Amino acid sequence: MVGCWRMRSLGQSSRTVPVAPSRLQTSSYSEAVSDAPRARLADIAEAAGVSEATVSRVLNDRPGASTASKQAVLTALDVLGYERPVRLRSAAGLVGLIVPELENPIFPAFAQVMEPLLAQSGFTPVLCTQGASGVSEAEYVELLLDRGVSGIIFISGMHADATSDHAAYRALIDRGLPVVFVNGFAEGIDAPFISDDDVGAMDLAVSHLASMGHRKIGLALGPERFVPVVRKRAGFISAMQQHVGGSMHDIEARIAHSLFSVEGGQAAAHHLLASDVSAIVCGSDLMALGVIRTIRQRGLRVPEDVSVVGYDDSPLIAFTDPPLTTVRQSVGAMGVTAVQSLLDEINSRSAPRDEFLFRPELVVRGSTAAVADFSP
Repeated sequence: MVGCWRMRSLGQSSRTVPVAPSRLQTSSYSEAVSDAPRARLADIAEAAGVSEATVSRVLNDRPGASTASKQAVLTALDVLGYERPVRLRSAAGLVGLIVPELENPIFPAFAQVMEPLLAQSGFTPVLCTQGASGVSEAEYVELLLDRGVSGIIFISGMHADATSDHAAYRALIDRGLPVVFVNGFAEGIDAPFISDDDVGAMDLAVSHLASMGHRKIGLALGPERFVPVVRKRAGFISAMQQHVGGSMHDIEARIAHSLFSVEGGQAAAHHLLASDVSAIVCGSDLMALGVIRTIRQRGLRVPEDVSVVGYDDSPLIAFTDPPLTTVRQSVGAMGVTAVQSLLDEINSRSAPRDEFLFRPELVVRGSTAAVADFSP
């Protein structure tokens, strides 16, 4: 699916905002007046946490109100159920959320965390998703710039591709557009980065399997050009050396690169099962589902014959057969940090330029078990 949508979650139907003549310039608001009850400045000021004078400045588009105050007033209008005056609708803050796809449920999960946080701060999230039709990240960026976007959050975008040219990101920063990057890191880009700890994730998975007697552990990953893949591979090798041992050659022989999809997991599993593995760690939950499918096609059982560990803890993954043991991304904390970093940038409060790394969590369910005849 390809598209670009505005996401607004307002619990009340919209009403227009008639403005008291004693307080506001009514000549510019004749088109907004209706028979709806008049909105009192005091109500809006109380909801926004600002003075009535600030509300008046915002509604009349006069100078003297900070960006934060303006957004607070616009949000108060939304919460109270009033339409924003026509002259302010084009100024309503838009924030782009660009994701590579929606088929992988981890990306909608990030959007679901970020969307209400942005709306509460007076911004309208615009979810842009790429797909098979070939709408590129760069084309979405141009679309958002044409609409006066206030900032963009890139989730697993081209910044995660170590082979891509990142000049476009630097150009956005040079023009003063606030940007934040989630999952993936690129040198030389002066912006906040928020990532899951991929190395730590592999240590959690491998140590869990090693504690149940597994020694021949395989790894199914996506394309090698992506930074999270490079980090997971390095983390897997390090964890295997620490918890299992064995030669570098043997460890690397049990690493298969494919696509981050069910079909990619199936392809990787064919290679790994030929190496007589007793467990497979996967780069995504979708890959894990493909791995399980191939295991069963071979007449084997999960977890009795082969244990499987996913990555992400996507929505509904606990209800698979068997329920999938997986490494959970800190989606909630990462989403909050990404939004707060972007809001800081928008409000001219420079966010830290370090890469924020979030520790994942191992969620043990029914797809992993001890090897036969194992005694701790």
